[in-house]
Formats: sequence, structure tokens, C-alpha cells
Amino acid sequence: MRTMRRRGSAAVAATAALALTLAACGSDDGNGEEPDAGTGGETTESTDDGASAGGTITVGVHNGWPEGEAVSYLWAHILEEQGYTVELEYADAGPVFTALAQGDLDINFDTWLPITHEDYLEQYGDSWVDLGAWNDEASLTIAVNDDAPIESLTELADNADAFGNQIVGIESGAGLTRITQDEVIPTYGLEGMEFLISSTPAMLAELDGAIAAGENVVVTLWRPHWAYNEYPIRDLEDPEGALGETESMHTMAHESFPENFPEVAEWIEGWTLSNDELYELENIMFNENEGENQAASVEQWLESYPDYVDNIVGG
Repeated sequence: MRTMRRRGSAAVAATAALALTLAACGSDDGNGEEPDAGTGGETTESTDDGASAGGTITVGVHNGWPEGEAVSYLWAHILEEQGYTVELEYADAGPVFTALAQGDLDINFDTWLPITHEDYLEQYGDSWVDLGAWNDEASLTIAVNDDAPIESLTELADNADAFGNQIVGIESGAGLTRITQDEVIPTYGLEGMEFLISSTPAMLAELDGAIAAGENVVVTLWRPHWAYNEYPIRDLEDPEGALGETESMHTMAHESFPENFPEVAEWIEGWTLSNDELYELENIMFNENEGENQAASVEQWLESYPDYVDNIVGG
């Protein structure tokens, strides 16, 4: 029977502290994503069912990124069925990638390329192994309520008052935040708007409140994300391509991973998940079950895909 426990994430917290020291000395962790003190209080969720014959695999999960959490729990289920022990370590992107490069984490399922996490790849790529893209339909977006008075980012500056003169963002260390600051705002002349940088939960709370009140709102978002199923929202057109093109979500592992876990590396290299499948999984996790008991949500999703695990581990 699977048991769940929560404990302090010492390895990632230590890595975060190191990254903070480097940042204080003027070092950038790449991608504009500087780790912050909030990562020191991260927790680990171990999905250990008692079977350890295959060894322990530690997965780095980005805070606030639902697609990464969803697929990490999916793979925890798959690997535990094959006799592995899986631990999920939560932190912001910077500390996750640093720990992955140092071997404190084994794997991360949510590396966006070629744009969002390209700086991390340049910084740490020599210590990573790319196990391939599992989804080629990812994109960064700026979203508004469906009945908003504009269709394009080119119209936003002239209609800033309709949105309270603000753009609601996420974490300061997110690649989306950097791209919004460095590309979107100057490209579309949005310097006069307040760019609120906080956290993904805070952004979603602002979105939820505005939709409930029938007010206009503009937020930084990305696809795939369960919010597109939950709320009547749409993307603003980006004719200048400031947000970049469609991206792929890759699985990155520490360089020792294929040697230590050869069959797992082979399974992951052959694995894909479409946006429709991911939206369905996220909807169960974050809407139906409100983010509670993610392992049970995976099992619920797999009821619609009874051969899913066998197709992966059976080649």
C-alpha cells in the first residue's frame, strides 16, 4: 500500500542556499530566474509503497507548474508499479536545475525548450542528459477574460485602464516573468502598466476573483494549463512573437541516470503525452479533486487509459 509522508527537502534547500549566495554576489542563474528564499522551506512528498528493489529515484518538481506536478505523479505511479521508490522534491526552477546538475536530484520532467529554460541548458547542460520531448505543444501566453475588449497585445497599452492598468504575473524567477519583462513589455509599449510579480497561486487567485466579479483581467499564463478548462479566458494575439514560438517539454536527467536506471531511461525516451491527455489529467487533479491526493487522481485518470502503463513499460 502506498504511504505518503512530508519532510524537509534538505538537498534542494541546501542547493537553494548556495544559489542565493551566488545571486547575492551578482550571479544570475540563467533564464532570469534567480532562486529566492522561499525555496528553503520546500517539502518533499515521497510516494513510497515499500518496494525498493528498483532503487530510489528523486524527481525535481517546479513550484506552481501544474503540468510538471501532473506528469511527476504519473511517473511516480508507473515507477512504483515496477518496484522503484519515488521521491518528489518541490522547489523553484533555479534550485531544481542546480540540484539536478549537482546530482542531488535524478530527473525533471518539465524543462521547456528552446526558449524558456535555454539559459539553464547552457549553464548546466554538460551535467544533464536529455531523455527527449514528451510534448511539443507548449507555449507562453498572455491571457484575458473571454469578454475582454481587446484581441491583441498591440491594443493593450491603449486600453490599460480597462484592466486596472496592471498585468498580473507569477514568480520573479520564472522564465515567463523574464520574457514578459524583457520582451513583451518593451515590444508592445507596456512600460506604463504595473507588472505585478508574485506567485502562480496569487496570479490564479487574481484571475479567479476577476472572473467571479465580471471584471477585466490580464495575466501571464502558459499552455498547457488547467486554467483554460476552468475559466472563460483566451490568449491575446502576439503578432510580434515576443513570447516566442511553440515549445517542447523535455525530460532532463543527471548525467549518471541512464547508467543507474537504464530501463527507466528507455521507458521515458519512448513516452509522449498530448495536450488533450494532459488537460484531462490536470482537470482531475486541480479542478475535480482540488489539488488533494494527487496519486489518487492519477489512478482515476488511468481508468480511462487501462493500457497506458503497459504500453510504456512494454515498449
